Amino acid sequence: MAPGPRSGVAGVPMPGGTASAAAGTAPRELRWSRHRFPESLYGYGAWIVVLGFLGFSVDYLEIPLERIPAMFERTASVLASRYYPPDVDYVLDRDYMGSVVETIQMAYLGALFGLLMSVPLGWFGSFNMTPSRRFVYPVARLFTMGFRAVHEMIWAIPFVSILGFGMLSGVLALTFFCAGFAGKLFAEEIEAIDMGPVEAMRATGANLFQVMVFGVFPQVRVAFTGIGIYTWDVAFRAATVVGFVGAGGMGWYLKRSVLQIETERVAAIILSIVVLVLVSEAVSAFARDRVMKMK
Repeated sequence: MAPGPRSGVAGVPMPGGTASAAAGTAPRELRWSRHRFPESLYGYGAWIVVLGFLGFSVDYLEIPLERIPAMFERTASVLASRYYPPDVDYVLDRDYMGSVVETIQMAYLGALFGLLMSVPLGWFGSFNMTPSRRFVYPVARLFTMGFRAVHEMIWAIPFVSILGFGMLSGVLALTFFCAGFAGKLFAEEIEAIDMGPVEAMRATGANLFQVMVFGVFPQVRVAFTGIGIYTWDVAFRAATVVGFVGAGGMGWYLKRSVLQIETERVAAIILSIVVLVLVSEAVSAFARDRVMKMK
């Protein structure tokens, strides 16, 4: 009895097996493998390097891993003995509630001015729409990266040193932070547009500003709106703590309570910040949902 055609994967006959056998050539048997040799070697090697560096870091930093199991018990003990009950009356005081309003105003102004700065940064920092890829593009990218590279708390320190304590320093710190944050996202959205309408407008003689207003903005307006809402959300979170270095708002009360070791007031202030951030997140989520329905 003549042997039949060889099987492929899981015993399934290979296509054309009979014809190959008739022609006198045996079909090649397929073998399934999860990892090929070079890829598997690189993958296992990467895992070994990561785990080895993790072990080296734990040993070099002298991290006491034996304390981790008792961490949760100690945390509960400290919270119960020092931070409970929170001094709710303190955060309901008129002066503190005034600082809450100041924080919201500071976040609003910082996000607004930052978004206004980020529009030209995103325009000039997009490779496909920049007026000059040789000069304007790298300068815009440099400013955007510079604004993003510095944390808002770090921005607040020099402004407080130059302008003194108060809301102005906080607003400028948030403005620079939001400009770098939103400018990068704006540039990426502009670089992802369809260039067909843009080329059509350029062919009709439209200038750069007209191309941006009528050719680019209609394609990115929904994305820009979503980025603006997200920027406000980030600015509000940052505004709650920039006062820790003297930039005004709720952070100043938090710093004073921490320095005076008024732990119950610290707990109340932290809870108020959490509640405000959750409310802001809910409002931002609702606004983003409405924006997504605009598409």
